Amino acid sequence: MCSEKATSKFKQLRRSYGFDEVAIVPGDVTINPDQTNVDFHIGDFTFTFPIIASDMDSVTDVNMVVKMGKLGGLAVLNLDGVQARYENPDEVLEKIARASDDEVTALLQKIYQEPAKENLVGDRVQAIKKTGAICAISLIPASTKRLAPVAEEAGADILAVKSTVTSARHISKSYRGLIFSELCEQIKMPIVVGNCVSYSACLELMRTGIAGVLVGVGPGAACTSREVLGLGVPQITATIDCAAARDEYHRETGKYIPIITDGGFHKGGDVCKAFAAGADAVMLGSNFARTREAPGRGYHWGMSHPHPALPRGTRIKVGTTTTLEKLLFGPTSLTHGTENLVGALRMAMGFCGAANIQEMHQALMVIAPSIITEGKSWQMMQGV
Repeated sequence: MCSEKATSKFKQLRRSYGFDEVAIVPGDVTINPDQTNVDFHIGDFTFTFPIIASDMDSVTDVNMVVKMGKLGGLAVLNLDGVQARYENPDEVLEKIARASDDEVTALLQKIYQEPAKENLVGDRVQAIKKTGAICAISLIPASTKRLAPVAEEAGADILAVKSTVTSARHISKSYRGLIFSELCEQIKMPIVVGNCVSYSACLELMRTGIAGVLVGVGPGAACTSREVLGLGVPQITATIDCAAARDEYHRETGKYIPIITDGGFHKGGDVCKAFAAGADAVMLGSNFARTREAPGRGYHWGMSHPHPALPRGTRIKVGTTTTLEKLLFGPTSLTHGTENLVGALRMAMGFCGAANIQEMHQALMVIAPSIITEGKSWQMMQGV
């Protein structure tokens, strides 16, 4: 019979925290928001704000990449999505938007069984480069060896290699897996890799020579990996742990590799908390899917539908409620924080006395499970 002491040692759990459970403590010094610097860097590329449009078919197409570029930001085009699987992706996107709730999952599974085509990869990259915009593209690990050289030859600037969970070491009987250190030698673009949520996985990824890490497993509004697989770590804790890995790697090598908190955002306060937790940038999906410029026509869906027996994404209706410029910069008359995200970040940095993103990393945070509801009974009753 096991003793109580022996049983308690089997597995120790620690508490982890999401956006709604923490708060940022204002600083002892304040700065005018317009004097804050919110630049973000990947490799040799600099962007004037650190909010990235996600590489999801409902969020980013060629037009979104170009429009984000004109505003000084970055949108990532998924070349494992409909943009590189179909000659006319707008027709496919229209079908997804028109499908009923009962038929949409089967439709998505069918749509994503079509293979990505090398000629379309090249066409999409060239369409972006012709406008002068920075071209960031994403691929899943299984297609990276085949399609990354095609995208690079066409002129792509940044490569993101993404899957639900990505590690530096992958074990498989069927093929020699993607080796990131080798990929960094072969592909001269900055390579961003994700997704991970732990200190050890993040540090090991950085040691392969990549240029950035995406943080987050399953927090997205249209992702169901947490429900289906039970995987994930709430985003504040995941960001803190990966930021510690980034800082350790910087101590080891002198190289600073940015981390990008990917998914789970609803409002400006969430964005601000991610930076206080250590993020260098954030990647948003459903927020951008609500804009008039998004290709999803008011819908947003997860990108894990290709599995024929276990879909791990769902289509949700987010509506078309704002524009790209209002989402990022306002002006806004809304009181719930879903617009003017860059303005919210600058304001929070000003209240924390943070002149730049790295100084925002030093802002104090507290565990605050009542931060959203404290004193807000009238707002909650009125649905504000």
